[in-house]
Amino acid sequence: MIFDEQTAKETADLLLQINAIKLQPNDPFTWASGWKSPIYCDNRIVLSHPPIRNYIRSAIAKHIEQTFGKPDVIAGVATGAIGIGILVAEFLGLPFIYVRPEAKGHGRKNQIEGYIEAGQNVVVVEDLISTGNSSLNAVKALIDAKVKVKGMVAIFSYGFEVATENFKENEVTLYTLSNYENLLDQALKTKYITTKERKILAQWNANPSEWNAN
Repeated sequence: MIFDEQTAKETADLLLQINAIKLQPNDPFTWASGWKSPIYCDNRIVLSHPPIRNYIRSAIAKHIEQTFGKPDVIAGVATGAIGIGILVAEFLGLPFIYVRPEAKGHGRKNQIEGYIEAGQNVVVVEDLISTGNSSLNAVKALIDAKVKVKGMVAIFSYGFEVATENFKENEVTLYTLSNYENLLDQALKTKYITTKERKILAQWNANPSEWNAN
């Protein structure tokens, strides 16, 4: 779920402005999964734009404190959320750790990088939610380390039903600054897309694995 409508609209508008999100319903992208997609999201681009980076940082930090209270540690999901996670932790004056997709095969063989103690309260920062599987994998690693995961905050979510189900099944609270519905509303309002293109984009979101541009 989003924190509030105003933040969702502002975040969507900023992501479109810097092309962190691109919408191409008539010339779709191909994801690594093989899905054809009219949207491509790379929120790491936020880091290259200081005013927008600062907005995202402060919005996440503010909503973490309001929703979860101030945690002991901020955890970023590698690799996409390491940058923004560090910024949020710095803003809140908190320690930062990050979680790899899997443990390293050498050295100390860590999956969690940084110092964490059993029993500490952690809020996880993510850049993008699709199915939620990689994000929840990070949560599992933290739980295995015997810390208390208060919840997760992400910049943007595609709003897939499967993600909603995955987070519910794993009993993890997820909030995002913005989501797909607000993105389409803002894109239409600013004439980034037409009404016809909005319909195509909505159809994709309802059934992404079987959607095609034709």
